[in-house]
This record gives sequence, structure tokens and C-alpha cells, in this order.
Amino acid sequence: MGDKRCFVVEEGENPSTDYFVMPFLQEQGYTPLRRTFSQLPTVGELQGATVVFVRYLPGPWRALVTRHRAAIAGLYFFMDDDLLDWRAFVGMPLRYQAKLLRRSWRHRGWLQSQGAQLLVSTPYLQAKYAHWQPQLLPARPPQSLRGGQGDDPAQVPPVITVFYHGSASHGADLRWLRPVIATVLERNENLAFEVIGNAAVNRVFRGLPRVHVLHPMKWPAYRALVRRPGRTIGLAPLLDNRFNRARSHTKFFDITLAGAIGVYAAGAIYGDVVRNGENGLLVPMEQGAWVEAILRLADDAALRQRLLEGARACL
Repeated sequence: MGDKRCFVVEEGENPSTDYFVMPFLQEQGYTPLRRTFSQLPTVGELQGATVVFVRYLPGPWRALVTRHRAAIAGLYFFMDDDLLDWRAFVGMPLRYQAKLLRRSWRHRGWLQSQGAQLLVSTPYLQAKYAHWQPQLLPARPPQSLRGGQGDDPAQVPPVITVFYHGSASHGADLRWLRPVIATVLERNENLAFEVIGNAAVNRVFRGLPRVHVLHPMKWPAYRALVRRPGRTIGLAPLLDNRFNRARSHTKFFDITLAGAIGVYAAGAIYGDVVRNGENGLLVPMEQGAWVEAILRLADDAALRQRLLEGARACL
């Protein structure tokens, strides 16, 4: 497969890459470089590298490979559905059919003309496209879930869920929080973020990895939700505006009942119940300070346990 630089071209992070392509490349000794459709390498970076297309071929990448195919050590196309036979699309939603025709099926001739090797996920696809001599990739959990070689999988760091459970009336606070969440997710890959909201909230956090947007729910359903384990750090930002000045500190109870410790907006509202460093963190509404507070809690399990014990003593 040439030298050890390998560009993995994908629409976005997806199970196809994680379960098939990444384990295969890592076993071959690669450190894969994941790229989206718009993230093109320089010609120098492409020299001697391998390119793997996962399911789809974006136009800019196809044009780049066409111009510099001689410089590329290896070219691969991976599919875990039958993406190269239009008859397999029958019965699917029309919009999805159009996507498969545009992003996959129409590139079949080009892939063959460029000498691309086919990687597939099932014996069925391997047999159907036997004339292409495809390589069958077994499904494996990604290394990030298995730990390193020789590691006990039980010791792999768990995902830490950071959450903000505000209502629709917290739109300004949510927008303020967006760059904070973007930064902490970038700096700590073991963090995930959970938020409750509608389509507008989903748009605020669109494009960020590991964000889960839950549908709004009635109070009984919410009470059951927060009593399920799995949440670690609760957020309670409050911008200084007329609406927020009338808030109460009930988010302290929600966060504590969830078994989490909180980062709270400094000021009179949460200052009435939160003692900074004893039962939570009181942080001024400065985005950089919130980033550091969240990352500090994520990295210090002993601090989290101490703060949680202090918060529970207040219930």
C-alpha cells in the first residue's frame, strides 16, 4: 500500500469508517488522516500517499485524484452497501436514491479507469463484484473502544457526558454556550454533550462531534431521564438579561439528582446555594473560564466525587 500516509475521505465521522476501514488501516501500520469532502490535501501531501474513499466520491476529491493519480501510491473505494448497482436502490426514498446515484454509482467507471481497488464488508458483495477482486474487511470495534494492544478493554476511559437541560426560553444561553462546547469537545475526545431542544437547538450545535440533542419532554419524563446514570457534568449558564434575573437555582437540584456536578454562572442566583469548590463550581460568564472549568472537572475524578458529596449534602 505504499508509504504510511493514508487519507480517509468521508462525508463525516460514521460507523462504516470506524468499524471497517480504521481497524483495517491500523492493522496495516497506517496512521489514517481523516478528511471530509471539502478538506483537500496539498499536492505535496498527496505525493506517495494512499487514498481511501468511504462509500462516496466527492467531486473536488475526484478532480484532485484525476490530476495527480500518478503521484498516489494506492487508491481504494470501500462500500458496506451495494452502492454500485442502481437496481439495489429500488424502494429507497427518492432523495436517498439520488444521493447514491450522484455520490457512488456514477463513479463506477471512473474508479475502474483509475485502477482503484475495491474494499467490501460482506461475502455477498465480495462474490457479486468478484471480477473486481475485492478485499473483504471484517467488522471490528474501533481501537478507541478496545484500548491499545494488550490493554484491558474495561480500562478504556469512559465517555464523560456534559449536559445542559435548558428549555426553549434559554436560547441566548445556548448560543453563548456553543463555542464553549466546540472547544471542550475538540480538546478532550472522551467528552460528549447532551442538550434538550427542538430543531432550532439542533441547528445551533450542528457540525459538532459527539452532540446528542434530545426532544423536549414533559416533567415526569424528565424526572425519569435525569435519574438514569451516565451524566457527569451539568452546566447552568445564565447571561445577565431581564428574563434570567428572575430565574431560581432549581438547576442545582436537577444536576445533583442526575448524579452530576455542576458548573454554575457566578452571581446571586446560584451563589445562594453553590459554594465554589465545595458543592460545585461558580464561574463568571466568560467562555474561556467555562472551557477550563469543564476540562478541569473532566480530568479530576477525585474532585468530581468530592463536589458531588458536597452537593448531595444540600438536598
